[in-house]
Amino acid sequence: MSDLADDLDLSPEWREAFTHVEKLLGGRVVAARSQGRWRPAWFLDVDPGDGGPVQSVYFRGDRGHFEKAVYCLEREMGVLQLLGRHGLPVPEIYGFCDAPRGIVMECCPGRANLGTAQDDDERGAVLDHYMELLAEIHRIPVAEAERLGIAVPRGSDALALADLGIWERSFRKRRPRPEPGLEFMLRWLKSHKPKRDVEPVLLTGDPAQFVFDRGRVTAILDLELAGAGDPLCDLAGMRSRDLSEPLGDLSRAYRRYAEVTGVPLDRAAIDYHAIRFCVLTPLSMAGLIAKPSAQTNFPQYLGWYLAYARIPLELIAEVEGVELDPPTLPTQAPSRYTPGFEQLRRQLEQAGPESARDYETDTAFRTAQYLEQVDRYGADFAAEDLEEVSTLLGRAVKDTGEADEALEQFVLTAGPDHDAALIRLLHRRFARHEKLLEPAMRELAGASLQPIDWSRLN
Repeated sequence: MSDLADDLDLSPEWREAFTHVEKLLGGRVVAARSQGRWRPAWFLDVDPGDGGPVQSVYFRGDRGHFEKAVYCLEREMGVLQLLGRHGLPVPEIYGFCDAPRGIVMECCPGRANLGTAQDDDERGAVLDHYMELLAEIHRIPVAEAERLGIAVPRGSDALALADLGIWERSFRKRRPRPEPGLEFMLRWLKSHKPKRDVEPVLLTGDPAQFVFDRGRVTAILDLELAGAGDPLCDLAGMRSRDLSEPLGDLSRAYRRYAEVTGVPLDRAAIDYHAIRFCVLTPLSMAGLIAKPSAQTNFPQYLGWYLAYARIPLELIAEVEGVELDPPTLPTQAPSRYTPGFEQLRRQLEQAGPESARDYETDTAFRTAQYLEQVDRYGADFAAEDLEEVSTLLGRAVKDTGEADEALEQFVLTAGPDHDAALIRLLHRRFARHEKLLEPAMRELAGASLQPIDWSRLN
């Protein structure tokens, strides 16, 4: 492996990781490709050296290698193994690497993202199959999840909030600035808990992550957020997954789940859990975008923060019957700094299309796109925001920092009679910022929750 390590210019820790993989599988790493993303990960080919077939291996690195994760990798590995023992299609686990931390697992055949399905028939067949597998996951005795250290909520309030408390504690520990929008959504969730007396089940946590082939799911992946709770949590979470990886007809998927399980679908509960699950993303992103590290994919994380904060406010507005007034881009106002921002974006663009740029260059290009928009529109948007916050508070605020702090205090003390005004204002704040990032948003540009045809269900 030494020649390959030299060719790839591997750091000492990744040389050690490749050596660990070779020991686990009893072979030699003959090919390797880094998966350019926010999580360190590698696709590896291991030759057993005995004339047998080369094994395709995936090294799933620890998100905490760069950014602190909420749950540990060992927990995810245990859930994958649990599903495997119950006959569900998951990657075979070969072992765990302690330094750098990572799960060494089978690289399963198939492709991700139902947007790549050959047609609607295949997409529908895969989605039907996934809902059948999801029902099987929900039938696994929850006591087996509990033995993995997964907390099992019991009682209506605990089932409603699920693991929100874990995410909120992490958010409060790491946030460096006021977050009035997130504080409002946390307050709303705690005051609108659905009353459901159901038996908790094992949850995927972040559902509909899989690879597929020929109309069937070949492997369920990415169980990092697996937990326990109301089975409708997973159905609700699919609405979030659909924002970045279109899943097809979710009304059909929900109906298939109800057919297989006999579980009645509660619209209010699904809406609530869709809001709750969306909010987890900005809760986890808030600290990272306020104080990004050198390795942080800032435009990607900011995009997640903004879209997954705006969208739950839109669903809250729907539930509450509040009419929203999204912002539009103001007239361009170039500054004396505009040529510099334009030049930076053009220079990075010369690296080629998105598929040709390496991960770091592409991250820098998207950041330049964002800064160019901020230069053109940011001042007018900031002035609009200060005016709207001042009007709500009944006093003038002089800058964004004061507006954030004063608005957060208002959110924490205002009664529900102010909710409609806050929903409209906070939605416009997130949507404005999203407009500035729009050229770099990619799959999340203009994202909105897929409507559910409730008349087709139950």
